[in-house]
Amino acid sequence: MSANGAVDRIRRRLDHPVIDSDGHYIEFLPEVKERLEAIAGRSAVEGFDQVVYASRLAQTLDATQRRQLSLTRIPFWALPARQTLDRATSMMPKLLYERLDELGLDFAVLYPTYGLVGVHLLVDEQRQALCRAFNEWAADAYAPYPDRLTPVASIPMHTPEEALAELDHAIGTLGMRAVMMAGFAMRPFEGDHLPRGATWLDTFGLDSPHDYDPVWRRCEELGISPTFHSTGMGWGTRASTTNYVMNHVGSFAAAQDGICRALFMGGVPWRFPALRFAFLEGGVHWARGLYSDLLGHWSKRNRDFLAHYDPSNLDRPEFERLLERYGTDSMREHRGRLDEALCFLSDPETDPASVDDFARCPIERPEDIRDVFVHRFHFGCEADDPMNAGAFDTKANPLGARMKAFFSSDIGHWDVPDMSGVLAEAYEMVEDGFFDTEDFRNFVFANAVSLWCGTNPEFFRGTTIDEAVAHEVQRHNTD
Repeated sequence: MSANGAVDRIRRRLDHPVIDSDGHYIEFLPEVKERLEAIAGRSAVEGFDQVVYASRLAQTLDATQRRQLSLTRIPFWALPARQTLDRATSMMPKLLYERLDELGLDFAVLYPTYGLVGVHLLVDEQRQALCRAFNEWAADAYAPYPDRLTPVASIPMHTPEEALAELDHAIGTLGMRAVMMAGFAMRPFEGDHLPRGATWLDTFGLDSPHDYDPVWRRCEELGISPTFHSTGMGWGTRASTTNYVMNHVGSFAAAQDGICRALFMGGVPWRFPALRFAFLEGGVHWARGLYSDLLGHWSKRNRDFLAHYDPSNLDRPEFERLLERYGTDSMREHRGRLDEALCFLSDPETDPASVDDFARCPIERPEDIRDVFVHRFHFGCEADDPMNAGAFDTKANPLGARMKAFFSSDIGHWDVPDMSGVLAEAYEMVEDGFFDTEDFRNFVFANAVSLWCGTNPEFFRGTTIDEAVAHEVQRHNTD
């Protein structure tokens, strides 16, 4: 029995473990800096200190100063404070390990906090060294607790080479079992005439200047599921200089939508069929919309249906006949300039070899799209998100899709004001009638097994839930 009566009541109703696939640890920076200095020297620590100082300095600026410097309002007061025990729990692995039963968790996959920033630093040497320092710290800090806790490794993705190097170090050398990859890279536009700071977003699966297939291939070889946890704060309309909530709402969904679309349109799931992918902290509502949109776009813009819009298929004599009969006097007077009226958005000069946007995706029928979204893609959802039920709504989701939404608590961050209530918050979906018991089982257990064991059947070997996972794999064959 735990010290948490609400958790005990819920756990008595369950016949399966609870896996949290996105809790957060808070790195103990003094130790991380010591590792960073050992890896890259004192200058690397000073560079990281400048990043930390710049973040703190930004909080002292008023709206006018932020606007002058083109700075958006960044996160503030984002970690537990009043719940001192929770703050300590996120920073001290032994304390989290001892509290797992109280929280109602059997196993937790833990993501970084400061490492979320580290993978996106723009200075190559700083980004690469800091990710390695974070990974070495996390591997050592959680090494005594592999039966119930595992930290993810931070993988920078600005180039395939740096991603491969850190994958091999984190998995091969440190023995880590899971990774968090940067979901995008900010790249400068080429050209001296462009303003300083002009950048574009590379999401790796499509239009990248680099070939990331070696990265996905290495993930297959290592048995690693690529997971993504980037944020879209600062993009587009999420660039308020005064309001953090304005920037935060929907920001993780926007970033996950970007990398998910790029992987799909780039054909990555088909070229690497052994991989399972996860998109974290954005919920599943965006994925349902993306899935439906892709079905709609493919049905009307696949390589065969595009003939409906090919300008060469326009019957020009018939159009001119209709113009004579139904056009206005002014239209008929301008019949000699008909090309001006017909070519915009219907350009005959477009190269027919370039028009199939789905060329990288071997889709022959709508079910091929569904199969990627229901078997290969997984979606991290926080406990209090009422949209979670939509993942299992086979009536509303096209082609009866049941998406693999999974429990991602976000403990350690402001989203969870009290860690001890996170399981009860998730179970409210059952109590309120939005989940049935099988949906809840999938949410907190089976879909996490699909994600981690779908790429690596040995992921939970040696853990306290090894036997339950083995039965689950046998039951569903992990798709």
